[in-house]
Amino acid sequence: MAVCCDLEADINGEETFLLDKKIICSFSGRLSKLFGKSTGANRNKVIFNDFPGGAENFELISRFCYNNGEIDINPSNISLLYSAAEFMEMSKSVSGNCNLLEKTKKCIEELGYWTWPDLLVALKHCQEMQQVGTSSGILEKCLDSIVGRLAITSEASPCASTSSPDSSGLRLSCDTRSTESLKNSFSRANWWFEDLSVLSPNLVEMLVKSMVSRKYNQVIISRFLLYYQKSKFFTASSDEKRQVLEIVIDGLYTLDPSCISCKSLFGILRVVMNLNISKSSRNKLECMIGSQMDQATLDNLLIPSPYGTSYLYDVNLVLRFLKAFLCEGGWRLSPTRMRKVASLMDLYIAEVAPDPFLRLSKFLALVVALPDSARDCWDELYHAIDVYLEVHAGLSEEEKVKVCCALNYEKLSSDACVHLSQNAKFPSKSSVQALVSQQLKLKNLLQGTKNSKPDMDSPCKLNETRGKAKKGEGSEQIVLYSGRLDISGDNENLRAHLQGMQWRVIELEKLCKKMQAQMAKLMKSKTQPTHSTARSLPRLCS
Repeated sequence: MAVCCDLEADINGEETFLLDKKIICSFSGRLSKLFGKSTGANRNKVIFNDFPGGAENFELISRFCYNNGEIDINPSNISLLYSAAEFMEMSKSVSGNCNLLEKTKKCIEELGYWTWPDLLVALKHCQEMQQVGTSSGILEKCLDSIVGRLAITSEASPCASTSSPDSSGLRLSCDTRSTESLKNSFSRANWWFEDLSVLSPNLVEMLVKSMVSRKYNQVIISRFLLYYQKSKFFTASSDEKRQVLEIVIDGLYTLDPSCISCKSLFGILRVVMNLNISKSSRNKLECMIGSQMDQATLDNLLIPSPYGTSYLYDVNLVLRFLKAFLCEGGWRLSPTRMRKVASLMDLYIAEVAPDPFLRLSKFLALVVALPDSARDCWDELYHAIDVYLEVHAGLSEEEKVKVCCALNYEKLSSDACVHLSQNAKFPSKSSVQALVSQQLKLKNLLQGTKNSKPDMDSPCKLNETRGKAKKGEGSEQIVLYSGRLDISGDNENLRAHLQGMQWRVIELEKLCKKMQAQMAKLMKSKTQPTHSTARSLPRLCS
């Protein structure tokens, strides 16, 4: 049969085809509508600027038309043929054969029976079409089939074939021998990481969303994202690295925080420091790190300050971590987690305190970032403030007072208060505050000792009891000065008074502990009381 060439087709400016208009129009509804019943001998020309798959794909559908509707449809060309069939409206059947659109749809419906390598090949071609701005129409179905396959293998022992195209695909077998033969290849849950690491960032984003919607193991998803980031960085440009990191961070952010290790997040952060990722992704990363601040270490937080700043470490970043930690947990934060973060911050503040370029406002922000209840003892913070005042000797008295006001004197140990009373770097008001705090402690301690045994409310009874509990013990006497302290004198007198007071408080604490222990022994004793010479009690001068 003679074939004429009365149709010229320019495909995306790549190549021009000379075709038989009658043959092509008999399969293509789009061209049939375009030329109608024109039978003129003149050659017609059609120009396609957005033909899916370009000239290579147009050649495929031309072969389909010239072969009277016969073509080999396989994973490597199904996405191209399906897109072209939709574009050219190839829903017309000729000579009883199925049209191209019907053939490709039928093949797509059987995706669930494809082997794993076939799915990967199809997905690769879908990705190539997407990169040139063409939607294949089967991308979502292909991804869905892959995720479904992974979900099945995660629930059972993964008895999958190797990923080579020559393998017979993914199989779930109850045969013991086949299971053992494949055990080494896919005994771990990450057997598919390498296969899918070739996907573009956009496809990985779609893959993760599909996996999360199917409630796939989120720990494995997080591991895949970290693997993907590392594998892509070997040959990627700066822009490609930025895009990969943003997709990885956004993907991790959709997962449960417990599925991602704090160490991994800090690893990503150190990479991010050199890349200009979006503000949204950076905020998400900082939020994820902040929610796990109780798992961080001091080395994690010692991040150099941004370029152009004078201070040594990035204090602003750590403050944002703390803000995220407090906002994420709210009232649900356990005391244990709070104490862990407080201990970590004490170490961090001690590390940054010697920085001569650290501004007072930033230092104070670190000190007051956590509530008072997060710390049982403020000694570490006191020592950090001591170092800061020593390094920043040029601070005014008002600024020093502002720093010292951040201290919780009630949670300072007696030793710390003694050290403070002798510390010339601290303003005199701080010494007074420490003294008042210790007086309150003393009052509470005495009140607690007095109420520890209700029926021993007189000094004589208490003396008698201690004598019965342990005979032969020498008398002990501590004289406490609790009169009105004159703070109008100079600093040296004030510090001397405070030092003497601290010594008496420490001695009283020791004696109270002895008395409480002896009263506890007495409660257990069932012997009859005997007369004994009472020892002298501490004499309290009010």
